[in-house]
Amino acid sequence: MTHLSVNINKIATLRNARGGDVPNLVQFAKDIESFGAQGITVHPRPDERHIRYQDVLDLKPVLTTEFNIEGNPVPKFIELVLKTKPAQVTLVPDSVDAITSNAGWDTIKHKDFLKEVISEFNRNNIRTSIFVDPKVKMVEHAANTGADRIELYTEAYAEAYGKGNKDAVKIYTACAKVAIASDLGINAGHDLSLENIQYFQQEVPGLLEVSIGHALISEALYLGLETTIAKYLKLLNS
Repeated sequence: MTHLSVNINKIATLRNARGGDVPNLVQFAKDIESFGAQGITVHPRPDERHIRYQDVLDLKPVLTTEFNIEGNPVPKFIELVLKTKPAQVTLVPDSVDAITSNAGWDTIKHKDFLKEVISEFNRNNIRTSIFVDPKVKMVEHAANTGADRIELYTEAYAEAYGKGNKDAVKIYTACAKVAIASDLGINAGHDLSLENIQYFQQEVPGLLEVSIGHALISEALYLGLETTIAKYLKLLNS
């Protein structure tokens, strides 16, 4: 079974545009859970332009499904994660001014740093996932960091699939097989949508979780949130 974790950054962006509390982020997250999603993902950035650090603290006590916090493990982020103790932390090497995540870790170059950070999270019983590009070598070396899972960066797949190139999934299949052999769990995310999610899930063995935000929230503007989540759950587990 592949779990659906909904990234609610876009809801925070909408709220912040008016400076008030509409839409209410906590209530929105609770509604997502009630509609059947198995997790909530947030990605606080240092400038807090969407998810604020206080949002993370407000969400933790009320969520009943898996809480996944994504971000670059700078000291402030590490402190937040250790204070919150979510089910999972996903480490993403995004720069301060990144509009969205656009690259995975070099798990060879940054192995020692990742090992140090991950060991701290492991000591606090927080599952760790590393955001990686679909490169077999990066997956192989992710296993040397002590991480529990990888999250495959799926933008390249989504872009190719939209142009009719289904073969783009093959490298993800290969990476998943390496991860399984290395005893790494497999997550995926970035630009996955109702259009491309089912084929990806069918072709990538051992896919445990997908994190979807921008596409899902955009689709919900037309279909409604409850209907959109139901469609994802059906596609992921049909």
